[in-house]
Amino acid sequence: MNWAGNYEYSANRLYRPASVEQVQEILRGPGLFKALGARHSFNGIPDTTGAQISLQHLNQIVFDEHARTVTVGAGVTYGQLAPYLHGHGWAVHNMASLPHISIAGACATGTHGSGNKNANLSTAVAGMEIVTADGDVVRSWDRQSAIVNLGALGIVTALTLHIEPAYDLRQVIYENLSFSVLSSNLDDIFGAGYSVSLFTDWRNHQAAQVWLKAHAGQGLTREFFGAKAATRKLHPIAGYSAESCTDQFGVPGPWYERLPHFRMDFTPSSGEELQSEYFVPRERGYEAILAVEKLRDQIAPHLMISELRTIDADDLWMSPCYQRESLAIHFTWKPDWPAVKNVLPLIEEQLAPFDARPHWAKLFTMPPARLQSLYEKLPAFRALLKQHDPAGKFRNDYLNGKLLVDS
Repeated sequence: MNWAGNYEYSANRLYRPASVEQVQEILRGPGLFKALGARHSFNGIPDTTGAQISLQHLNQIVFDEHARTVTVGAGVTYGQLAPYLHGHGWAVHNMASLPHISIAGACATGTHGSGNKNANLSTAVAGMEIVTADGDVVRSWDRQSAIVNLGALGIVTALTLHIEPAYDLRQVIYENLSFSVLSSNLDDIFGAGYSVSLFTDWRNHQAAQVWLKAHAGQGLTREFFGAKAATRKLHPIAGYSAESCTDQFGVPGPWYERLPHFRMDFTPSSGEELQSEYFVPRERGYEAILAVEKLRDQIAPHLMISELRTIDADDLWMSPCYQRESLAIHFTWKPDWPAVKNVLPLIEEQLAPFDARPHWAKLFTMPPARLQSLYEKLPAFRALLKQHDPAGKFRNDYLNGKLLVDS
């Protein structure tokens, strides 16, 4: 079962190797295989009718200050890496909103974390170790083609990440930002801090909360484009306890204690929610927000909260931000898949004029032909899969049905 409890895996066996050599031995056998990370995907991307390979015991961390890199095993989470790096005076450029997800899984699916004009998490990858279908270890990968690999090239066993000097951030939350100010200030609003998130329930033409994370030396005002600084600690969802949230009120702290929305010592064992996310061109972000807002009456009954963020463009073939500065429109849904399944096609229709790309590891209903048309490098990616996995050892219903079926 996945983290959210909405997807039951079909695997007939689960391996828990303690070394790369054991992964090699497993893959030299017959059958189908998929890597299993932190189980935070909301769909069948890590599923298989064969065997899943849990990477939780591949948890080594090797720091190279001279090269300004850190190499992590595929089982390492951001929550495990961050305190280690900070203790040595270093940091990564960005983190996921939840620090409890695996680095390898986040990079394989183009996850972007809570950054603003920062590129997604995958762009920090300097090198990658993958055990391929024949059990060989391959480390010489072209970064553009292979980093966002959707688990299709083999079992990633280690990643090497670029690092940078540690930094402190402050977090302030503002309440009630009118969407109207986005019409001519979208870039200024999302560029006002190191990370800016707008939370909305699509009612009242506003973001109920703005989470602004800024460098410790940056001055923060009591008012932000008409929104007022909160006087009490807030959770993104109204009525929820903010105990699990990271520190607010502008108190400086280490980067890894401010970039995520939730504290590392509050590890959720499961999530009673569903998630979807769509990436649209940033220059058309306000138009896309208005398009979704038209569906507020259909969305609101099933929604917990939506989050709006911007992400820089990258050059990774299968990244949702490939060659496109993006606005991400995220939906956290109540755990009612039949209802959500009926709403998603309406959202996708509204966002179709913007060539919206869905998050690979979250819920969407976009037809394969439409999805494939959004990725100009898909034919080259298919060729890469055929080269490294000609027998389809790492394929599954998700890949076959969405990307490898002829449209």
